[in-house]
Amino acid sequence: MARDTSLFSGRPSELIGRQVAGYRIEREIGRGGMAVVYRAKDLRLERTVALKLLAPELARNDTFRRRFTHESRAAAAIDHPHIVPVFEAGETDGVLYIAMRYVSGSDLRHLLDSQGPLTPATALRIAAQIASALDAAHENGLVHRDVKPGNILVARGTDSDHPEHAYLTDFGLTKKSLSLTGFTTVGQFVGTLDYVAPEQISGKPVDARCDVYGFACVVYECLTGHPPFRRDEDMALLWAHQYDDPPPLTEARPDLAPPVDAVFADALAKSPDDRHDSCLAFVTDLRAAVTGGPAGGRPATAVDHKVVPAPEAPAKNPPKPPPRWAEPVFRQ
Repeated sequence: MARDTSLFSGRPSELIGRQVAGYRIEREIGRGGMAVVYRAKDLRLERTVALKLLAPELARNDTFRRRFTHESRAAAAIDHPHIVPVFEAGETDGVLYIAMRYVSGSDLRHLLDSQGPLTPATALRIAAQIASALDAAHENGLVHRDVKPGNILVARGTDSDHPEHAYLTDFGLTKKSLSLTGFTTVGQFVGTLDYVAPEQISGKPVDARCDVYGFACVVYECLTGHPPFRRDEDMALLWAHQYDDPPPLTEARPDLAPPVDAVFADALAKSPDDRHDSCLAFVTDLRAAVTGGPAGGRPATAVDHKVVPAPEAPAKNPPKPPPRWAEPVFRQ
């Protein structure tokens, strides 16, 4: 396995042309501290995929390997138009890997770095798509824990009304998985500091509202060009997430109405109990604040996989609203 450590030694070219678990590696497309992502060819189905290879030391940890298998299968089971599909996850020759759909385009990180702040219309379009993906994951018992621009892919849309198609990715390696391995070092935080929720910093249990916070940080950056908290030192940044109020967004975007600040104040509340109940609820309030519409905005378009037959005759009394658990998972 010594040769496989070259994945993380700065010489990714050594793997180009090699075959890993039925995939022929073509070129590197992304790299992080725990994994390298390659564009690869699925030799069985003759399709292009994104192949993520995890650091070899992770495969040697039994706890991580079990968690990786469980959460990869859970992520693969989610069928949602704005979540990058996971085709396969497994282990070969001591290396853990995930094969996903290859998305031709860029990630939101590169988009913001190259173009700067987005227009409110563009930011809302992308935010609505990612919010629906996050809420779908939450309905399936998954918390992402690392929502950031680098984990949001932006591809070309279908027409002028839908110029972008956004995807949420990186469910196969959640931050909970990493925290269980013990592979963190002194001064190294598992996650991305610009978007980390206060409860993650303090080590408290996290739920979907953790992603509401991180997602709100990302949308804040989409509109201003920078995350809500900027500090010179990591410890100062962690302190700000836990104790400082976020700067009003309208200080950087005076063209937006003051109600926008109140929406972000709720989404970025220090206590999860004070935040929006879902990511779509946050986007709905933000849209209303940006457009000057009524609180709550217009209802989101609902898409449900279940086919419900139409009643043979109109009901005499108006139907009761469905219970919360029966609400559609997918919303635009």
